[in-house]
Amino acid sequence: MDPRVIEHAKVIVDWSTEVKNGDMVIINATPESHELVVALYKEVARAGGRVVTLMYSEEAARAFYDGASEKTLSLVPEHLKAITEACDVYISLRSPVNNMALANVDSAKLTLDSRTQQDIQATRLSKRWCLTVHPCQTLAQQAGMSLEEYREFVYGATLIDWKEESKQMYLIKEHLERHKDVRFTGPETDLYASTEGRIWIASDGKHNMPSGEVFTAPVEDSVEGSIYFDIPFLQQGKVIQGVRLTFEKGEVVDFSAEKEEAKLKQIIDTDEGSRRLGEMAIGTNRGIQQYTLNMLFDEKIGDTIHCALGRAYKDCNGVNDSAVHVDMIKSMKQGEVIAGDEKIYSKGKFFYE
Repeated sequence: MDPRVIEHAKVIVDWSTEVKNGDMVIINATPESHELVVALYKEVARAGGRVVTLMYSEEAARAFYDGASEKTLSLVPEHLKAITEACDVYISLRSPVNNMALANVDSAKLTLDSRTQQDIQATRLSKRWCLTVHPCQTLAQQAGMSLEEYREFVYGATLIDWKEESKQMYLIKEHLERHKDVRFTGPETDLYASTEGRIWIASDGKHNMPSGEVFTAPVEDSVEGSIYFDIPFLQQGKVIQGVRLTFEKGEVVDFSAEKEEAKLKQIIDTDEGSRRLGEMAIGTNRGIQQYTLNMLFDEKIGDTIHCALGRAYKDCNGVNDSAVHVDMIKSMKQGEVIAGDEKIYSKGKFFYE
């Protein structure tokens, strides 16, 4: 086994989820991530945990949506709810065989299923959880890389000094929380929001791996201005590109996309909460230097910011509720992040650099 797979498993068990003696651990894994599952079993066992694996397949999910009626999709999966409630740690491994399998599923079905499982998702997020990937051909192809190049990319972003990264992210958090608002400026962008009463979170690999972002939930009705997201992103099998959003009193009042605008409209029209921002964030992981159409990595790219339409995280004191949480990313090499009267980031450098 590649020693980096073992090191990856150790990071997830020791740093991300801090598995301890007696923990009940769930691993939700795709078949392509089997090698990492094997490494995780050994590390979880060494830490004293018991582990169960749930298999996820994009093609199986597609088959379910093709066969499911509205009544079926409205049925809460009580067995999944029970095992999620019973666990202490939930680890998700994503290494797809076909990440376009859901591209042509009726979006109404996807939305209904998401709504039905909202409480289960909330329970999962209340656990010690971690989402990561195991390098595979599909993700390498999606990123425009060979498999070996993609392995180098993944481990270059993941196997880093997380204690040192954490110190820097908490310094950014500390300065942001000295102020009551935040403003993103840059090409075609001037977006303002109040952050009064909200918490900035330093995402230092305790949940997503890799991580590297500092984020909050803006005050819902305070978002004003416009923003241009120049980095493409993949959403339910569709690549959405060149998104422009305009906000007034917290709501999207105008929008456009250079590619897949109809899909963007579906996202915005999902429910009342999907017209508002649930997250504003700053990417800090400079081990990630290019987008790969995988949001786990792309939203962490150093020298970027991102915003998410929809559900806010309660850990930030956010209250916006929605069936969706859709991140969109902007390069900030020519931009600035300003909190109060302090420049947190300006054209490639943080205040401490």
